[in-house]
Amino acid sequence: MNQENNLLTQLSAALPDLNKSEAKVANAILEDPEAATRSSIAVLATAAGVSEPSVNRFCKRFGATGFPDFKLRLARSLVSGVRYISRAVELDDDINTYPRKLFDNTITALMLARDQLPLAAIERAVDYLAQARHIYFFGLGTSAAVAQDAEHKFFRFKVPVTTCTDPLMHRMLAAGGGVGDVFFFISHTGRTASLVETAELARTTEATVVSLTSADSPLADASHLSINLSVTENTEEYLPMTSRIVQLAVLDVLATGMTLRRGESILPHLARIKDSVKSTRLPSGDP
Repeated sequence: MNQENNLLTQLSAALPDLNKSEAKVANAILEDPEAATRSSIAVLATAAGVSEPSVNRFCKRFGATGFPDFKLRLARSLVSGVRYISRAVELDDDINTYPRKLFDNTITALMLARDQLPLAAIERAVDYLAQARHIYFFGLGTSAAVAQDAEHKFFRFKVPVTTCTDPLMHRMLAAGGGVGDVFFFISHTGRTASLVETAELARTTEATVVSLTSADSPLADASHLSINLSVTENTEEYLPMTSRIVQLAVLDVLATGMTLRRGESILPHLARIKDSVKSTRLPSGDP
């Protein structure tokens, strides 16, 4: 099965063009494709919050004769990927196919995220970050690397920035939060228990809690502000790839917003930081 015929890929790519009812069904399926293959049409309709005829029409939109045929195609899509690597890759891929598939998958995810980017939430997040007296970036697993990248970007704005990967330290720092502190949580699923508990703890202080996560997740609910991302990636089964790239891109957007918010006055400071590492580089070869 090639990627063009993979039903999961088709659902992800079609999301921006679906109507409200169809999008609900697609998201319910993409949230847990394996469960959808075992579900009845009534159960899926309830999970999506739509009627059974709406589910049936949705199935036919994607070329199935009905819900049973749709489930069969969905099951085939699930077994087509190389488990624990990427759903886009198949076992018979070689050097001529899998690199392009991974790049195409990432580009598609970035374009979908760009089109669905919650601009109002982005602007509010820039407000919080620009006024912060101290910023804490928290993430675990793959998101910990994203949090460290955020620290690398945001320390340049003349504000103390802290990140760490120790859940106990997360809790202690959150408990000591106060006015002007911004705790920024990064999690694709928004269901990592220790991060949710730390966000809830930070909210008991006078600090501000911001998250970069999935909509309607426990982490989003625990935050004052959530930048909701809809990146179709089953990180419980596959290695996180596209979700991490999208998170990094959103942090680039926030850092750019911070630069624009600070205006020309921040430019000499940024230039000094950049110039400070020039002497550490070996000279380049002749052109």
